[in-house]
Amino acid sequence: MASRKLLVDIHTHVYLPRYASLLRTRTSVPFIRSSTTRDGKSEERLLILDHEPSGGRPVGPQYWDREEKLKFMDRHGIDVSVVSTANPWLDFLSASQAQILASELNDDLEQYCSTSPDVPDVSIKRLYGFGLLPLVPDITTASLLHAVDQISNLPHLRGLIMGTRGIGKGLDDEALDPVWAAIEKAGLVVFIHPHYGVDGKSWGDKDNGHVLPLALGFPFETTIATTRLILSGVLDRFPLLRLLLAHSGGALPQLSSRLASCIDHDPVVASRLKHDARYYLGKLYLDAVAYGPEELGFVSDVIARSKKFETGTSVTGSLTRSLGSQQMLFGTDHPFFPPLYSTETWKSVVENLEAINEVQGWGQSDKEGVRGGNAITLFNLTK
Repeated sequence: MASRKLLVDIHTHVYLPRYASLLRTRTSVPFIRSSTTRDGKSEERLLILDHEPSGGRPVGPQYWDREEKLKFMDRHGIDVSVVSTANPWLDFLSASQAQILASELNDDLEQYCSTSPDVPDVSIKRLYGFGLLPLVPDITTASLLHAVDQISNLPHLRGLIMGTRGIGKGLDDEALDPVWAAIEKAGLVVFIHPHYGVDGKSWGDKDNGHVLPLALGFPFETTIATTRLILSGVLDRFPLLRLLLAHSGGALPQLSSRLASCIDHDPVVASRLKHDARYYLGKLYLDAVAYGPEELGFVSDVIARSKKFETGTSVTGSLTRSLGSQQMLFGTDHPFFPPLYSTETWKSVVENLEAINEVQGWGQSDKEGVRGGNAITLFNLTK
């Protein structure tokens, strides 16, 4: 356990060199395209979604070079990062390709983390990671269980990142039950992260760049996927499963009471769950990538009140948002959304830290927990 207060970033991505090399060989999404700018300079652009605005995003060493990750951390006072391969992970590969690459990338990420420097004066590494499962259609259960076992035996991988499609049918697919069971037994944290958004027709014909797909589509995707997972009874069958949701859980906190009301009026679903739907939000961990103190405060209220919705509970009255803060963790979404000028600090760092600091009803210990203490505990961050 750290003897001083640490800033821990749990939402930070990397395209490991092996993964980036694969993307350079491709000619359809996802891929990295090389081109020459008007002034004759070579440029690489990453395309991970159909119809990427501006022909994709410019990429460079900050996407795959560990020293660039550490420089970013140093510049912003981040002590530890729990790094994850960025979307779209292995979704575009065949089962055989995904199985091989998952194993290789998990070993690569272990090397990336295990050879990172220590936090000064603290006996932990600066980098830990989320591994990958080959979650693609036609993959065998044995292959998935082998990947879970691999991750659980790599000492600097403390969880795994997972998209919302599972092995093709979503996270509520019963075929994933053996995988959930293995993850629960291994004590790994599952970071659920969006990639596909929602039907693009919803955005209309006006060119709004990437704003609607990223600001709304990604969180809506997380909301739908997590709600389906709850409705399927996964959290009843695997009560010790630890799920971390990107982007503060999307719209799920805001819509959780409406969800509970709809369930009450649908006996098919109501009979399937052991508790009121609002109870399950207290089983989740959420990143604090919300950019505003009011949003963070509201989310922590929703988490805190969940205890009142456990079947048979004697808890009544109001529960403080301080309680909800214990399941929220700081993140930056690096290397996405960089500053426009090289002299600027990243808004994703500055604004999210300011938001944490300004939440009304969080004491100093709550804020320190969200900034790093909760991550130290959740991921058992030791050397």
